[in-house]
Amino acid sequence: MAKIKLEFEKLTILRPKERWQLYFVIVAEHPEDNDKMVLTTTPEPYIRLTPRQKNVLNFVPEATDDGADGLFILERDMPEDRRIKVRVYLRHCRKHTRSAGEMLQQVKGQLGKHAFDIVGDMLGAGALPWLVISKEALPLIGGILRSIKDRDFGFVSMDEEFDEEFETQTELDRMNNFSTGDARIVWSWSVDE
Repeated sequence: MAKIKLEFEKLTILRPKERWQLYFVIVAEHPEDNDKMVLTTTPEPYIRLTPRQKNVLNFVPEATDDGADGLFILERDMPEDRRIKVRVYLRHCRKHTRSAGEMLQQVKGQLGKHAFDIVGDMLGAGALPWLVISKEALPLIGGILRSIKDRDFGFVSMDEEFDEEFETQTELDRMNNFSTGDARIVWSWSVDE
């Protein structure tokens, strides 16, 4: 069965400030249960962006010929309908340290009956903890994240339909601004048959 993989390639902050402590909140479809989603944060504790980087973070080294990959986010079997839903939120941590587990517990507590267990080894991400939630909870995630005192850059929908484009190419790059307009991300979807 074909595998699909999501990687981040480049992040640009479109604000004048030049010191950031960034992390992503990833919400993706559960690989085995169509009525559920999974949620995680990455990396632990956060990405430190400094003035010398000029608000640009390249996850793929620019001067490389070795086929280096970007920041790995997820990998899973191709869904039967060849479509996947993924939402990515970008946040600036205002604390000196950040705990992904603590944040997942906060989200779980606020979702109540829409949250299930925190599990590991989901979507090929190895050690990342994932919170299993109901699909009905998806519209609530943005509001819950805004209640956490970190700066909110909004979200990007990385939904993809693996149609005939992927018949001729095995990897496609996409780009979009986060919903606040303060950051832009480039990502790639790849298919391994």
